[in-house]
Amino acid sequence: MADRKEKTFRFVIVGGGIAGVTCVEQLSSQIRSGDVALITAGPHIKAVTNYKQVSKTLEEFDVEERPSSVLVEKFPNLTVIHSAVKSLHTQSRSVETADGRVFGYEKLCICGGGTPKLLTWDNPYVLGIRDTDSAQVHSTGPLCKSTSSNISTTPTSPISVAFVLSMKHLQKQLSSAKRIVVVGNGGIALELVYEVEGCEVIWAVKDKAIGNTFFDAGAAQFLIPSLEVDKPEKAAPCNRPRYTTEETGPGASQTFTADTNAQRHGSGPTEAGSALGPDWHEGIVLRGAEQLSRRVSLEYQCEVEKIFTSAELLNSPQQTLRPENEGSWPVYIKLTNGKTFGCDFVVSATGVVPNAEPFLHGNNFALANDGGLQVDDHMMTSEPDVYAAGDVCTACWEHSALWQQMRLWTQARQMGWYAGRCMAAHILSEPIELDFCFELFSHITKFFNYKVVLLGKFNGQGLGPDHELLLRCTKGQEYVKVVLSGGRMVGAVLIGETDLEETFENLILNQMDLTPYGEELLNPNIDIEDYFD
Repeated sequence: MADRKEKTFRFVIVGGGIAGVTCVEQLSSQIRSGDVALITAGPHIKAVTNYKQVSKTLEEFDVEERPSSVLVEKFPNLTVIHSAVKSLHTQSRSVETADGRVFGYEKLCICGGGTPKLLTWDNPYVLGIRDTDSAQVHSTGPLCKSTSSNISTTPTSPISVAFVLSMKHLQKQLSSAKRIVVVGNGGIALELVYEVEGCEVIWAVKDKAIGNTFFDAGAAQFLIPSLEVDKPEKAAPCNRPRYTTEETGPGASQTFTADTNAQRHGSGPTEAGSALGPDWHEGIVLRGAEQLSRRVSLEYQCEVEKIFTSAELLNSPQQTLRPENEGSWPVYIKLTNGKTFGCDFVVSATGVVPNAEPFLHGNNFALANDGGLQVDDHMMTSEPDVYAAGDVCTACWEHSALWQQMRLWTQARQMGWYAGRCMAAHILSEPIELDFCFELFSHITKFFNYKVVLLGKFNGQGLGPDHELLLRCTKGQEYVKVVLSGGRMVGAVLIGETDLEETFENLILNQMDLTPYGEELLNPNIDIEDYFD
């Protein structure tokens, strides 16, 4: 393999997603004399634009798809290689691309992204959302990955067909749909369900509440009225040091309808109750074929038991696969709560897994329990001079007490930037410390048209039963939750325009004892921002 090398670069980065592009930018800026190669399968890369540092750790930015030539024009020392990667050979320090070329490297950074976890890869009525790509339905099996993935797998794979949608193609599919089933409870599912109009949506979540990756059941109940067109009434803020939320039992459902008559349907409770990356749906109208504005039926604590066609339905005992609603549909889905629904298609929005497998053959990478490439506090893998960043890797250093890894665009950017710094520092023999961005988990996004800020251990992750929650909720306006441990703030969830993110970030970082303030900490009549200035 070594004697086949077409060229050897000082730095090679695999992946044209946020992590890979940010790594390229950082390296090319720091070491302008070193030649850098970016290997990416597509003609476009994901670029961070409109970057804004909101506070010490919070950042906002847009993600745009741009021609790779934009990077080359900016960095003369950069070479972009348009091909998927066929194999990696760490012993000979070489990468073989799908078109048969071989490139050597001094240092390599793997930014291969994640692979969608589809319910099934061989059903044309089960669709997964790629991300912001402009493509169409692909049918190339496991080659069909998110845009940050640039890896081909072996043609002998038993997986033959995968249907992974871009947002533009989803728009086309929806235009003739009357009912879809969305399976999943992450960020993509949350925003997809909210954005789809003119089409009935059956939303199947495996948890007791929506969005449990990002917030608790109380925040979920705050957001659910947004599935109705009628704006919820404004209520006076209320304070209480602890709260409980009535759990929805297995098999229970909720239906929220916002049609032209504003009627509600379904047997579940319908009264107003007490997160592909940011703005992935912007500029795309997700409208079905029906006249109603929105109708969402929620099925809690259930997963998919079986997916079958109308022909299989006819040949099955009626009591076994009897659908909840009459009518003929292209595909039917049976849930573990015993309910069966017919629909035009099923959207699999069940997240991604690290796309590490294609790099493993013939190499000796250490893997984390979640399947990601283990990286240390310098973003180095277990193979010499091989780094990794973004969804493909798992942070295996000793984390700060206030940080955890989540596979989000913000962390992909941070990891790519830090990996670039580490690679440059090692070449220059300079010391480097773990970046401050890994001190406190922080994330800004938008769900159901509300600004959402997550800080620290926002869901009490790993704190056990000893922590305390403070809550302030103004129906239809804001939801503020603070997580306290030993009298000190360790996490927060802010939904709405609260303007509290910088103050709470400081309180978490400073670890000030807040015991004397008690419930007054969230008193809406006190300007807490000035109080702790």
